[in-house]
Parts: sequence; C-alpha cells; structure tokens
Amino acid sequence: MGRVWVAGEISNLRSGPSGHCYFTLKDEGAQIKAALFRSAARRLPFLPEEGLEVLVLAEATLYEPRGELQLLVRHLEPRGRGALQLAFEQLRARLEAQGLFDPARQRALPLLPRAVGVVTSPQGAALRDVVEVTGRRCPGVPLLLAAARVQGEGAEHEIAAALAALGARPDVEVILLVRGGGALEDLQPFNTERVARAIRATPVPVVSGVGHEVDLTIADLAADARAPTPSAAAALAVPDRAAIALRLGRDGRRLVAAARRALERAQHRHARAHEGLRRHAPTEQLRARRTRLDAASRALPAAARRALERKGPRLRSAAARLDALSPLAVLGRGYALVQRVDTGAIVRRAGELAPGDALRVRLGEGEVRARVDEAPATDASSAASAPAETADAPDPQGVSRTARLTPPGRAG
Repeated sequence: MGRVWVAGEISNLRSGPSGHCYFTLKDEGAQIKAALFRSAARRLPFLPEEGLEVLVLAEATLYEPRGELQLLVRHLEPRGRGALQLAFEQLRARLEAQGLFDPARQRALPLLPRAVGVVTSPQGAALRDVVEVTGRRCPGVPLLLAAARVQGEGAEHEIAAALAALGARPDVEVILLVRGGGALEDLQPFNTERVARAIRATPVPVVSGVGHEVDLTIADLAADARAPTPSAAAALAVPDRAAIALRLGRDGRRLVAAARRALERAQHRHARAHEGLRRHAPTEQLRARRTRLDAASRALPAAARRALERKGPRLRSAAARLDALSPLAVLGRGYALVQRVDTGAIVRRAGELAPGDALRVRLGEGEVRARVDEAPATDASSAASAPAETADAPDPQGVSRTARLTPPGRAG
C-alpha cells in the first residue's frame, strides 16, 4: 500500500519488554492501530506519550491473524511543537522530579579560584570571550581548557568526559561550560541527560553559559550557576581585581581600626589593674598609714588640750572631793593612824593590843614607832565601845582603858 502521512492523537499506549510501542491513532471520526518498533523508537528525540497529537509517516499493512489494518510507524513527530522542544520538556520534567535541579544542591562559587576549567570547542568564539574577560578582570588566574565538540551527534559524550577530566584536577576550583548561540538543534548536546548528570557528578561548581540570554538548556538547569552568555559566565567565575583591591583596602582599614580599639581597651584594662595593684601594695598602704599617723600625731596635742579644757573643771572638782575624803586630811586635823608592825593591820580598839606589840603611828606629817608596855583593861564591852583615837580619855567611873605606849628603846 506504500507509505502515508497520518495525523491523530495517541491513545492506549503500551510498551513491550522488547522495546516496541503499540498504540491507537485516532481523530474525531476514526481510529487505527499502530506499531512503533524499537529500531525506529530509538531514533526519536522524545518519548511517545498518551494524548499526544502527532504526525506519523507509516506503512499501511494488514495484520492477517486478526484481519485488521494497521500502521507500521517509521517516523513520528509532535504536531504544533517540535520534537526537540517536546524532548526538552519531557527530560526537564523527569529530572526535576528526581531532584536534579534542586537549588539546595547548588554549590557556592569560590571567591578567588586557583584555576578555572573551561569546557568548550577550541575553535569557538566562546573560548575567546572567556580568555578576554578573565584576562581583563583577574589575569593571575590560570585557565585550563578541556576541548570538546559542542554540537553534533555524540558531542554530549565528549562534554561529559571533559567535565570529568577537569573535575579530577586538584587545582581546578570552578568549571565553565560554554558555547555560543545557535538553533535548538545546535544546542541539543546540552539538552541531554548525560550532560546533566555529568554536571552534578563534578566535585567542583559548574557555571553554564550556553547560547544567548533567551536560550535555556538542561545544562543551565543542572549547573550551580547560570550565565546568559560565555562572557557573563567568565565574569561570574573570576572576581574583578580592582574590586578586590578596593575591598582589601576597606577591610584593611577596618582591621586597623579594630586592632586600635582592642589595643586601647587592653591599655585601659592594664592601667586599671596597675592602679588597683598600686593601691593594694604593702608599701602604698604603709605610706598611707604613715600619713594618717603623722596627721593624728600633729592633731593629738591640740585634741588633748581641748579635752583637758573641757574636763579640767570636773577633774578639779573630783580632786577636791577626793581630797576631802582622804585619810591624810583627817590626819592633818590631829588624828593618828595606828598599825601593827607585824601584820600592817589598823588598830581600831585598845583591846586588840598586848604588851610588847610593835606599832607604827602615822601622823599628819611623818610617822613614829611605838611599843605597848601595859595591857589595856579586859572589859570587853568597854574596850569594844572605846574609839582607838581617844587613847587618854578617862572612863566615867575612873577606870583607865588607856594602853600605855612606849616608844621603842624607852620602855620602863
């Protein structure tokens, strides 16, 4: 029957273990069964899916066991959308569901990398743009090129190998995956699952700068950072040395100011500690106490005089009272104080004496020694009532109670 073009919607899609696909192609008024064998399916850039409007190039054949007419599909493309665009959307949805584009997996770019790896074609304009931008911004950062084809069949394998080679270098800290603009077919290697997984497997951050600003590829979504152009990718990977110098100058001034403030605080703490030690030093305390002692010594005579002036009248009054009560005052009026020499006891009654007792008689002025040569009368009651000072007082009944005193050496 020959080959025909048939337009319709895919329904009842099923895939067998052999890789063949079977579906029904239908429109508003009719339907026909179709088979897409594995050899033709492998050439498709996208996967057939349920409900997809397609245009197929097929051969109409008869399936004899059932007597049914069917289509053997040789080529299939989506209606209204290109096959490559559909393949892009399908792959994006699948990898996004697997978390490959999760922003949490993106790694931070180094501030100043030791070396920058570049994956691109050595003949392309993208490499010249990267060299020019990095040389202007920070010429001290070396570039390491891993050459790879960036379009054509099989280019995705070279790109993945170049990413792995640069990722194995210990000095490479960031990788640029770049190429210039082009049609969707030209960017197809960057819209493959192999390149996306190679980017995520690289141990260092990858910056994607593929195509123009309006182009979006699977590699852009998988990369740690996306730039609209190769030049912009180079600007992301290396810093501007002028900006670095400005930042270093600003940070240096802040560091000096912070160090100065820290030094001032340390000096203040040292001064306070030194002053505290000086105040509590033994020599300082001794000096302070000596100063207070000198001041007290100078103030003491004046304070004593003032105290004496305040308390002098009271002292004189007390002295007068004490003088009036003094035994010496009594002796001064003609009385005498008689004491035994042996015991020092005061003799208050004549009956306490016996002949031969030695006595000391204290007068108002001076004293004399005496000895008892006659014993007094033994009338206890009379002796008890006679005062010692009235030695020569006669008894009212004419009985003498006088103890006769003889000075030592004159007894007889």
